[in-house]
Amino acid sequence: MNCPGKSRYPKSPIRWISAGVVCLSLLIPHVSHSQVLISLVFGDMLNSSKVEFGLDGGLSLSDLQGLPVSKARPAFNLGFYFDIKLRDTAWMFHTGVMVKSSFGARNIPVYSLHDPELDAEFSNGSVTRKLGYFNVPFMMKYRFTRRFFAEAGPMVSLLNKGVDEFVASIADDDDLIHTVKVKKQYHPLDFGLIGGLGYRLMKGHGLNLGVRYYFGLTDIETDDSHPDVFNRSFYAYVGLPIGVSAKKKKSAQN
Repeated sequence: MNCPGKSRYPKSPIRWISAGVVCLSLLIPHVSHSQVLISLVFGDMLNSSKVEFGLDGGLSLSDLQGLPVSKARPAFNLGFYFDIKLRDTAWMFHTGVMVKSSFGARNIPVYSLHDPELDAEFSNGSVTRKLGYFNVPFMMKYRFTRRFFAEAGPMVSLLNKGVDEFVASIADDDDLIHTVKVKKQYHPLDFGLIGGLGYRLMKGHGLNLGVRYYFGLTDIETDDSHPDVFNRSFYAYVGLPIGVSAKKKKSAQN
């Protein structure tokens, strides 16, 4: 199970930000091609004058409130959304599914693996806990102007993955990594509140740029003998409408 190799994790927040910028730069061309394909297939069906469909993704910084020692963990998130207008008002209902969403924490102290050799190898290392969820928000969204909006509401999450990655440095650029499955130690469902602020480009018809914060309300660990642990996460996201321009153009021609 031991697999030495190059580190998969930048060792400082500055390197994380740099890596995020590079990854987003590489992702933009692929997202543009995907937008064209999805618009041709789904755009006319999923968008109307009352409903907007799009992709939603970006960076998150998550933490596990209740752990005695840990640090926030950066991750990437991706999903889709629906904005449903409520009559002729500034209110909308926002929902969708974040199909790739990761909570957790890093720099957690190592614990015994019940293997003397592994315990010795990782004695000076740390643990990164990765909890993967499908997130479904149910938010009310209010547009102050055509550009600025606020949103808030509950969010339900379904756990689909849980692993602890033991990491120990063995050289300047190499890490020793060992993975332990911990999904059974956590409840399958999480519930909490999420809210944020956003800005719409192109006079209210372009990309959505925003920030959100999730505040978990339920203890996610199954072991009640431990102190309660809650998911917390800060999001910086981009919402990419799919097929909206084509739908508006068609409406104008009619």
